[in-house]
Amino acid sequence: MKSVSKRGIFNSPAAAVCISCLCLPALLVAQNWSGILNPERAADWSKAGVPGGIPNRTIIYRTLAPGVTSEQINEAIASCPSGQVVFLGPGTYELATGIDFANHSNVTLRGAGADQTFLVFTGSVERRGQSADILVENFDANLPHAEGKYAGAPTNTAEWTAGYSQGATEIALSNTANLVAGRSVICLDQLDDSDTDTGSVWVSQKHSVSAVEGPSGTGRKGRAQMQMSLVTEIHGSKVTISPGLYMPNWRGPQSPGAWWASTVVSGDGVEDLSIDHADSGAKSGVELFNAYQCWVKGIRDINSNRNHAWLFLTAHSVVRDSYFYGTQNSIYLSYGVEVFMGCDNLIENNIFQHIVSPMITNGCGSGSVWGYNYAFDDFYSASRSWHMPSLALHSAGTDMILFEGNDSTGIVGDYIHGTHNLITAFRNQLIGWDVGMAKQTVPVQLYTFSRYFNFIGNVLGKPGYHTHYEDVPPNGTDGNLSIYTLGWSGNGGGVSVLKNDPLTVSTAMRWGNYDTVSNGARWEASEVPSGLAQLANPVPATHMLPASFYLSAKPNWWGTMPWPAIGPDVTGGSDPTGHVFANPAEVCFNSCPIDPATPEDISGNRIRVFNASKHYPSGPSAPSAATSSAAPGTIR
Repeated sequence: MKSVSKRGIFNSPAAAVCISCLCLPALLVAQNWSGILNPERAADWSKAGVPGGIPNRTIIYRTLAPGVTSEQINEAIASCPSGQVVFLGPGTYELATGIDFANHSNVTLRGAGADQTFLVFTGSVERRGQSADILVENFDANLPHAEGKYAGAPTNTAEWTAGYSQGATEIALSNTANLVAGRSVICLDQLDDSDTDTGSVWVSQKHSVSAVEGPSGTGRKGRAQMQMSLVTEIHGSKVTISPGLYMPNWRGPQSPGAWWASTVVSGDGVEDLSIDHADSGAKSGVELFNAYQCWVKGIRDINSNRNHAWLFLTAHSVVRDSYFYGTQNSIYLSYGVEVFMGCDNLIENNIFQHIVSPMITNGCGSGSVWGYNYAFDDFYSASRSWHMPSLALHSAGTDMILFEGNDSTGIVGDYIHGTHNLITAFRNQLIGWDVGMAKQTVPVQLYTFSRYFNFIGNVLGKPGYHTHYEDVPPNGTDGNLSIYTLGWSGNGGGVSVLKNDPLTVSTAMRWGNYDTVSNGARWEASEVPSGLAQLANPVPATHMLPASFYLSAKPNWWGTMPWPAIGPDVTGGSDPTGHVFANPAEVCFNSCPIDPATPEDISGNRIRVFNASKHYPSGPSAPSAATSSAAPGTIR
């Protein structure tokens, strides 16, 4: 590859103008990962979720009891004053239709606890091709009409004419109609890269070129790269956005553009309920659609269909302190939390049990954090020997995402719907194994065209099981027994209609990961991509790792467990390596009693009785460097 400038192939005349007139504010602020990661390979993840944390609302607008209908609950939500609570008292609620927030913002629907308030649905809310048992949504008429079908196009659109440099917070648009500073959430996108591999960051979803199936979720056809940002100021054609641009490859030749809804739903929360979806027929359990700063907290959600929580065209929202069990299908489209066209969301401190793909990014988006979740028994009924990793990247446009502190079975960047770029995994336990599994038992499996990944301070593999360090093209070893399987175009180190990708390995940053084959932490300069023409990462000068890449201190919900709980610098841990302590979600699960009303599943496990307030101290979700002048859970 020939030598190019710092921006390399991303250069364009328009971009050069922007670089000369705009600084990189998001990159100049010191981050927890400073000195380890090249700022161009990372984001300020401290801003993920609701700024300032989920608000603790104390004013009860209306208390309802078992016997009420969904319509009565919906009426209470619709009439609830801003910042107040509709409270569902203890007992079982038999609901023949779904609960619909119907574009009513700043309302909390709260139960008495997931071990006291039980919602059992036999019907759902169905709108615009979506169905959910609890739907928090704004179906603005200006939005695209249907997932994946492009049945309609957004009507608020603009050409994005200047301001492409990474970190930029000021852009220029050809149209600002219906944009309102402090209220509008704008979606920035650009055309996919050409079918010819760029040899660098490559955003492509072309069938048989960069994907084995068709495109996944995008707002506009052929535009997989997307970022959602709040418009904070408008001065003529100049628009100030927050956060600034994450990716380094925005550029004029790709016809960058913008689209937006005239309104969004914001500040809504669903808390402290147990929800059973077995007989509802809904596609989703709880769906947030065209939502901003909304949340799901402290719920037990069982027997969902496609997913338990769907963050669809949703930004700066949170799913936390919850317990998700099982899916009805258990083969495909069987997810726990699914981020589908979403940015800067925080999925934190949740339990996932008996779910095919517990944590999946399935549709374009950037800046989200998956932190401190516990996932096990990723049950895949099509094959009881095929291992399904808990953390999944499933489509093009998935970039600048952080996985931190998760105790799970593994991570996969697949080849189903396109390419992935600039993903970071920090202090996770990825064991690469589960009981009875023999195929795809790999802690880290990155298929072809997964590029510029960062793996730092993780604990990888199962002692005595994994026997090879890595399996890479063209001459692999054993894809089922390796710590890393990188760059292959087919399952388990095989080939498909796509080509293998040597850049998956050569662009990856691996530093300070403990693995059970090496039986130690690796601090190898050869595994740091310091010689790349673009997005190179200098070899860090230290083996010292921060506790977190997005939290400024131990969170107040952490409890008494050691902090950090996972990493090469952790000693005396409870796992066989000694480098892992259980995180709060795992400790919670192990202390929850079995629910006597539920049967044993095929894996020999039982659903648990769950109440988040009994396990996690109350208060803001986590300390971070991010603050906001706006009230939590609101759009000014």
